[in-house]
Amino acid sequence: MADHADTRLAGPVLIAGFGSIGRRHFQNLRALGCSHFVFYRTNRSTIADPDTSDWPSTSSLEEALSHQPAIAIISNPSAKHLETALAAARDGCHLFIEKPLSHSLEHCHVLAELAQTRRLTTMIGCQFRFHPLLISLREQLRAGRLGEVLGARAEWGEYLPDWHPWEDHRQSYSARADLGGGVVLTLIHPLDYLYWLFGPVHQVQAAIRKVPSLQTAAADDWAEITLQFTSGVIGQVHLDYVQKPPVHRLVVWGERGRATWDFHAGTLVWEATDGTSQIESVPAGFERNTMFVDEMRHFLDAVEHQRPTDIPLADGIAVLDVALKAKHSATHEVCCG
Repeated sequence: MADHADTRLAGPVLIAGFGSIGRRHFQNLRALGCSHFVFYRTNRSTIADPDTSDWPSTSSLEEALSHQPAIAIISNPSAKHLETALAAARDGCHLFIEKPLSHSLEHCHVLAELAQTRRLTTMIGCQFRFHPLLISLREQLRAGRLGEVLGARAEWGEYLPDWHPWEDHRQSYSARADLGGGVVLTLIHPLDYLYWLFGPVHQVQAAIRKVPSLQTAAADDWAEITLQFTSGVIGQVHLDYVQKPPVHRLVVWGERGRATWDFHAGTLVWEATDGTSQIESVPAGFERNTMFVDEMRHFLDAVEHQRPTDIPLADGIAVLDVALKAKHSATHEVCCG
């Protein structure tokens, strides 16, 4: 059911970048009641366009901003996020920026200061924070179900050529370092939801490698990352572009047992030290796009009520910092022996 979002906005929605994620946001925004758009795009997409003939479309950011959009959806390649977001923020747009915030910390704090000065609502597109079972996990960890949390391990692996079968995966931004690709930044979600679950990270170490058969132009097709959180939790993150079938799960260990979230199974399993267990499942009707709809609804509500979102720029900067430090540590090894 539409949320009649147009009544909340003083201008159209600017969608910057119209690849697969830009199209998803466009369709979800329409389902939420938005009906006025302007598109800033290169027209180089390899997938068929939905019908956008009712709205202006341009390859000039200046021209796109001349339509005075109220919000900007930044969904172009990661290396282009900051220049687009800064221009939109200077024109007073509230900002929804796809993860990762950027491929570099350069100008991130400039954007944060500008957003604060202009009182702009900002949000980073990290849809897994809206997964109902991860929400349940966070609430129950905070309530002490596992006692003191000791450690966690996230694993996410998917075969990159299967992501967008209609295009050469080697030309996708996920495979190109110059566009901000590579597995650490492209699959940054586990770093984000671990930060959400356990707080700031004070130490990070990683090992990365290429997978020759993938022929990507990124240094990292495979990554193993170790995190030490200020809270005392020790985290591990495995990311790869090769696993078939795909794997995405998280295990959290505490003094009273463990919890295992499996995205593809749609389950959260609690196992206590006394041998008892409980299984939670996603609600009926839940699908992957549900998270994207919920995050966009959250953003529109925050814009309407002039309040911060649950994933502001500060979180995006903090998680990007962790990811970049992981990449840096992997290329500045300390030899043993």
